Amino acid sequence: MKQLTLIFLPLLFLAATGFAQDKEKKADSSYQFTVVKQLPATCVKNQNRSGTCWSYSAISFLESELLRTGKDTFDLSEMYCVRQCYSDKAKIYVRFEGKHNFGGGGAAHDVTYVLKNYGMVPEEAFNGLTIGEKLPVHGEMDAVLSAYVDAVVKNPNKKLTPVWHTGFEGILDAYLGKAPASFTYKGKTYTPQTFAGMMGLNADDYVELTSYTHHPFYSKFILEVPDNWLMEGDYNVPVNDLIAIIDNSIENGYTVVWGADVSEKGFSWKNGVAIVPDKNAPELAGLEQAKWSKMTDAEKDKLLYKFDKPVPEKKITQELRQLEFDNYQTTDDHGMQITGIAKDQNGNKYYIVKNSWGLDDHKYKGYFYASEAYVMLKTMDIMVNKNAIPGEIRKKLGL
Repeated sequence: MKQLTLIFLPLLFLAATGFAQDKEKKADSSYQFTVVKQLPATCVKNQNRSGTCWSYSAISFLESELLRTGKDTFDLSEMYCVRQCYSDKAKIYVRFEGKHNFGGGGAAHDVTYVLKNYGMVPEEAFNGLTIGEKLPVHGEMDAVLSAYVDAVVKNPNKKLTPVWHTGFEGILDAYLGKAPASFTYKGKTYTPQTFAGMMGLNADDYVELTSYTHHPFYSKFILEVPDNWLMEGDYNVPVNDLIAIIDNSIENGYTVVWGADVSEKGFSWKNGVAIVPDKNAPELAGLEQAKWSKMTDAEKDKLLYKFDKPVPEKKITQELRQLEFDNYQTTDDHGMQITGIAKDQNGNKYYIVKNSWGLDDHKYKGYFYASEAYVMLKTMDIMVNKNAIPGEIRKKLGL
């Protein structure tokens, strides 16, 4: 990853919010967004060819937490979290005799796990770029690490050697670099633990929440997705409570880590929007209901997924959320950061989402707008500061 230049907070805030003007008018789109609330965030980064969105989104969230608490502008190391998690993931995979998930993916709680158990380091102390690339490229590393642990699990010596994990660490050292035991930052020497202490963030302040009916509401359960290798639990709430938590967080200055499915026709990175069109309620200018009713689904899709103007969206229910999770239509795709709320020209609510796919002349400078319907339907889970949860809901959860 490129080293990012740290800048003063006022300039950083402008950089983070400049993508969303009070009235966003583009020649190639009739979407017009008005910002209702936008919170400070650090610069957009690029995970490039690596499956590390979980680290980028949660690190960006922690950087926003530092801004919220009046700390300095930080550029924290995503790859430090990737390296520490890979090391521990290998141990668990081998203990489970290969019957556990192993790979570059992860979850938001992996970052708070690292913060609590291994501390944290700035990007300048560990960028994970050792192979001559300017941005992360992890294809070979992921394949080599996977092959290595699979070879260990096959147990060709008839018992595990005491050095297998040392060998694994050697591969991590080669591809990402050695994790620093100490480093100098702004003229002071730190260890990862003392650096984390200096930041003043408490890993136990952050909780994950989801909304599914195959477990009781207002209880905690282990979300059944492959990348949850730590088997951490999510608090389960009704979907309307989940939205209330996101809204309350933003309103009170807390950003949100958003784990969601982006492999949907309604998600368009190019156009900067994510929507759930309703095929049964066209309300499209100049189109007669009779004509609409005779269209095939493919013909309707051509109108609904043009992304050139707001369209009627599906009414999302708890039952629909559950159905799409149960039949794999909602999958654990991508981690992002919700930093604000906006409305389109028709008054429909959208969430302002910071992504980790770089800028590359992107329409909204690395951000996009996800409709409330999309967030209700396609959210896998969220991470928030527990102090951002409305009091009544927090009481029901025992937090």
